[in-house]
Amino acid sequence: MVTQYDDKGKIFTQVISKRPVSVIVQTSRQRIQGTLHVRPSERIIDELNMSQKFVALTDGQILDDSGEVMHQFAFLSLNLEQIVWVIPADEIKAE
Repeated sequence: MVTQYDDKGKIFTQVISKRPVSVIVQTSRQRIQGTLHVRPSERIIDELNMSQKFVALTDGQILDDSGEVMHQFAFLSLNLEQIVWVIPADEIKAE
């Protein structure tokens, strides 16, 4: 990452644009619905592989086994080791 300074010493950094993707994440204990932010030219798997140890989800909820909302969140940092599977929410087909 390149850091630039103006003549007054203000720091400018590159902005990384990402697109929001609604996802459903299954962990070993809960199911989580939220928004994962992915670079425009990348896939969800690319974002998960690029992350260090955690991935950020926004504007979501944690569900119990019956699908009831246990918690709602604006931001959640999820340990990648806890993820069993991830699916884009728009790929869920109604029964």
